[in-house]
Amino acid sequence: MRILSGMQPSGIAHLGNYLGAMRQHIERTKNEQNECFYFLANYHALTTVKDKKKLEEMTLNLAMDYIALGIDNDNTAFFKQSDVPEHTELCWIFNCITHMGFLERAHAWKDAKEKGKKEMSAGLFIYPILQAADILIYKPNLVPVGQDQKQHIEMSRDIAEKFNQTWGETFPLPEPLIEKSVAVVPGTDGEKMSKSYGNTIEMFAEEKVLKSQVMTIKTDSTPLESPKNPDTCNVFKLYKLLATESEIKLMRENYLKGGYGYGHAKTTLFEKILEYFQDAREKRKKLENNKNYVEEVLKKGALKARKVAEQTIKEVREKCGL
Repeated sequence: MRILSGMQPSGIAHLGNYLGAMRQHIERTKNEQNECFYFLANYHALTTVKDKKKLEEMTLNLAMDYIALGIDNDNTAFFKQSDVPEHTELCWIFNCITHMGFLERAHAWKDAKEKGKKEMSAGLFIYPILQAADILIYKPNLVPVGQDQKQHIEMSRDIAEKFNQTWGETFPLPEPLIEKSVAVVPGTDGEKMSKSYGNTIEMFAEEKVLKSQVMTIKTDSTPLESPKNPDTCNVFKLYKLLATESEIKLMRENYLKGGYGYGHAKTTLFEKILEYFQDAREKRKKLENNKNYVEEVLKKGALKARKVAEQTIKEVREKCGL
């Protein structure tokens, strides 16, 4: 089973990223039946990031996060998008068969227009075409996405069909793998955890910073001695995503019997995060002192990816008459 996914470097990884996508990505690499192609989408990041140093740092940091969390490099092509130039070559070919009206229906473009964004580049406009190239060049069976990203796969399928109709059967149509069971991870303010909201908890932050983030989780004003409703508490919701069944049961009982404050719950959550990510945090610190190793992992991944991408581009060129 060939699986493809791209992750855009957009800042410091947090619990929402891990529980929403990163954990599932890593688990799939450990299944020997899966052939995974995972790339860091730094071409896509150029639509918003114009600072060279910042882009390089965010890309390297995301790579270190995945390696520290246990991505199986032997069973995965883990690479930087920019290290496989066939992505952009296929993007140009797709540009030549894709109509403007089709791209104007893309959610990201429509949202940018509605919000009156001043900088609406051609890169943002053809974003869905590069995404289609990212996907189709590896001819994957499945593309894991959230429900809100389903349109990306639908547009990629449409572009594949257009190419097949124009130049002959070439691209199989990828299927979206919708993660319906993934919980919405609450941020420190109770809204969905997101960098744009500034409400994140960063699992690789220094202990002092991590504890400060946990302690800022919004709670109600119920007195310490009074019983509390665990199901409406953001601290408990986060704890449930990391703790064992017995640990969850114990915290629930503590909430309901009273005499257990939100400060106690936050401390327990903080300790659980440290425990859950202990090995990954230690490995992440070592990687920060061995960035050459991280670059080697990405280069090896790019070599794996290019073997497949070059075959696809060769076939595409022959079909197009190039």
